Amino acid sequence: MFKLAVKAIEIADKRKADFADIRIIEARRQNLSVKNGEIAGLNDTVTLGFGVRVLLRGSWGFASSNNLNRHSIELCTLKAIEIARAGAMITGKPARMAAEPPWQDFWQTPFIKDPFAVPIEKKLDLLFKTDAILRKNPRIKSATGNISFIREHQWHLTTEGSRIEQMLLSSGAGASATAISGGEVQIRSYPSTHGGQALSGGYELIETLDLAGNAERTREEALALLTAPQCPSGRKDLIIGQNQLALQIHESVGHATELDRVLGYEESYAGSSFATTEKLGKFRYASPIVNLVADATLPGGLATAGYDDDAVQAQRWHIVRNGILSGYMTNREFAHAIGAARSRGSCRADGFSNIPITRICNLSLMPGNTPYEEIIASTKDGIIMENNKSWSIDQKRLNFQFGCESGWLVKNGKKTILVKNPTYQGITPEFWNSCDAIADENHWRLYGVVNCGKGQPSQTAMMCHGSSPARFKKVKIGVKNH
Repeated sequence: MFKLAVKAIEIADKRKADFADIRIIEARRQNLSVKNGEIAGLNDTVTLGFGVRVLLRGSWGFASSNNLNRHSIELCTLKAIEIARAGAMITGKPARMAAEPPWQDFWQTPFIKDPFAVPIEKKLDLLFKTDAILRKNPRIKSATGNISFIREHQWHLTTEGSRIEQMLLSSGAGASATAISGGEVQIRSYPSTHGGQALSGGYELIETLDLAGNAERTREEALALLTAPQCPSGRKDLIIGQNQLALQIHESVGHATELDRVLGYEESYAGSSFATTEKLGKFRYASPIVNLVADATLPGGLATAGYDDDAVQAQRWHIVRNGILSGYMTNREFAHAIGAARSRGSCRADGFSNIPITRICNLSLMPGNTPYEEIIASTKDGIIMENNKSWSIDQKRLNFQFGCESGWLVKNGKKTILVKNPTYQGITPEFWNSCDAIADENHWRLYGVVNCGKGQPSQTAMMCHGSSPARFKKVKIGVKNH
């Protein structure tokens, strides 16, 4: 593949481009789903193509094709150069790239079992077994299960001399049961909502999740929610489980610290951010016990790779350190805006046909020192919420509301009754500053986000967020109306 790719580099060098790269990507995706005892989906697709990016006279040009041959690469490279030249005529401040050493490397996602080597029949058998258990009660009107895998083989070549080959692999699965009775509808998901759990790695993840082994509990919790009382309203201490906290981190910290968004480049479509650059190193984002770390080297992370799509080597850094805003998600183009000499490596594209943009990395809340049981025991009037059901956040990532599948009231240090339709709301810095307890590393878990949308045209990216359960004081709790 590199023999084909070098054609783009030769043309860009000859035209005196400031920078250029070509990414050739072969991707295989397999998705299986079962609903109510029947196959709802079975897809196994392979795509192959390339994208050429050129920075010329401070302006970007990009072109892509799924016709992988020397002639097509030549045409796309010349088209990208033409686009860059046209853009240079109207571009204001010229773009420039932060320095990065040239890398020649091969990197691969560690895995134990190749999921594409596991027979389809075995995967479907697991889904059918799970489905049968979920539907062992007539009040379960809908049961779904899904398994998915993605393998992406990348070849990346730049005018700076980087020559990077990567093999990225991810696996995911989930199941849910919808219970209906007397006009009441409740859903319970395992191990999390919005498609379930996904991590980088092989089929061993599916085996670890044990969908069938957790199906009975999932069913019974859905049924219990039908007759559970509504979540009470008022100010309570909120203990958030890891799967819901993953989305809280994603929406109120991850997106808020994407530097292109902070600088206004996403404002017309996906909004901006309150976490503006003059706050860096000064602003109290959260209470002093809160440390949020971005990590592209994190084992199991969906954004884990050897290098990003700017050919920047993977790194680990603080976004929030001891409660203070300490970093951003950066690429090589915007790193200068905060005085950084080097990008943090948060630049990724959705496949070969999209230009790389700044994306959230794996971002995790570091564990505290308190056993989870002690957090519950020290809570007088609180609620535990798990599994996201709905979310809403404003254009500056400040005001938010989240709904969850289930809540458990905590009274005088005891976990008491199950309640349904719980919601909570807050303002990002006030909320994070109310965090007064984070469970220890024994309860730390990593959850994947597989559907993060951004950009025009829209792109989808994946990343993970890890945390232990955490407590937030005097949060506004309410009821999700149907």
